[in-house]
Amino acid sequence: MRQAERLSDGAIRIAMWSGPRNISTAMMRSFGTRDDTHVADEPFYAAYLAATGIEHPMRAEVLKSQPNDWRDVVATLLAPVPQGKPIFYQKHMTHHMLADFGRGWMARMRNAFLIRDPAAVLASYVRKRSDVTLADIGIVRQRELFDEEANRLGQTPPVIEGIDVLRNPSGTLSRLCRALGISYSDCMLHWAQGRRATDGVWAPAWYNAVEQSTGFESPGDGERAQLPAHLERIAAEARPHYEWLAGHKL
Repeated sequence: MRQAERLSDGAIRIAMWSGPRNISTAMMRSFGTRDDTHVADEPFYAAYLAATGIEHPMRAEVLKSQPNDWRDVVATLLAPVPQGKPIFYQKHMTHHMLADFGRGWMARMRNAFLIRDPAAVLASYVRKRSDVTLADIGIVRQRELFDEEANRLGQTPPVIEGIDVLRNPSGTLSRLCRALGISYSDCMLHWAQGRRATDGVWAPAWYNAVEQSTGFESPGDGERAQLPAHLERIAAEARPHYEWLAGHKL
């Protein structure tokens, strides 16, 4: 198996690839509780908006807050980790990784994949942004990135599902940390309420629930969401890709 290529600082760089409206921000909170870990919040968001011209909540603020060129983003991901911390956890949205964005840098990451049933994703997404397409939920790109990484490694990279984290946080996170080659700590199960300096500028539009949380909460009924017909069609297109990824869960 090919390992991630270490940079001169020796830090372990973890790229967690998720679609929107998963528990990706809670996962960032979880890793952010660790004294040995620095976290980054969706570093390609502004580059994605700049390249696509798509309208998102707080678009102007996002564009001002981050590099607009994907090459500049990569430079920040490969730069020395702030405060010299030995682990750098990066929360990435798969749909932000556009086809013409270079991916060679991913070989220097320990890439993992966080999935959720597409019907539940869509039911949550439209509460924040009514216009949605298959590309917006990132599942096709997520499978593409997974397949590329599996081919590079010669084995499947780690896959976890958000609902499994919510049902069994310590067990699922323990398996994930083991697969990533880092220690697990119970500190990852709880955090203080509120916003973080490491949160993206878009937090007011998207993070109200996680800002009120203090840990992983029991899953509700979202995984059994009933969708209108136009969203059901998107969910049906997404399902084969989700099921492929789910077949490789830890």
